[in-house]
Amino acid sequence: MADEDKDLDQARQGDREAFGRLVKRHQRRVYAAALHILGNHSDADDATQEAFVRAYKGLSTFDGRADFFTWLYRITVNTALNALRSDKRGAALHQKGNTEAAHVGGRPEALGQVAPSPAQHVQQTGEVARVLSAVASLSASLRVTLVLATIEELPHKQIAEILDIPEGTVAWRVNEARRLLKQKLAGDEPRPAAAATPATVK
Repeated sequence: MADEDKDLDQARQGDREAFGRLVKRHQRRVYAAALHILGNHSDADDATQEAFVRAYKGLSTFDGRADFFTWLYRITVNTALNALRSDKRGAALHQKGNTEAAHVGGRPEALGQVAPSPAQHVQQTGEVARVLSAVASLSASLRVTLVLATIEELPHKQIAEILDIPEGTVAWRVNEARRLLKQKLAGDEPRPAAAATPATVK
């Protein structure tokens, strides 16, 4: 993207207005990713702001091997995961956060909601809450990978670059997350997969 490359070059030379254009271009998706990981608007706001601050300070380390979007997403994911760990919440999201995450980015279709009637809305709200609660029960690594693959709809190759893991590990995490969600939503107690977890999984 020529405009982005130009803004990036100018931002690396200290042009804050150019960096502001980069922020405007990517802010919505960065915020959406943070919200789906953290589960509530307040934490997502903080993580988004911190991610962009880290990105601005780290522009000199951006070597161009990955595109700017991928590099920025990596910072965002790490920032959000650090927030989870610092809160000592692990994978637990409270109901308020679940509800907020369900309506991020104007994309309710990602959760199967299509212009419901009032009665359908009540039913679907409960179903969405169940799904989000199940997602919240996943480990941070599985949840983040699943969010990037199914909600952000990023290809496995790009997720691998963002998380700095092999593509095979991305595929394993997505499959494992779906397996555990299926068990939980069916009322079973999720059990670890019989096969050994790949050594590369972090």
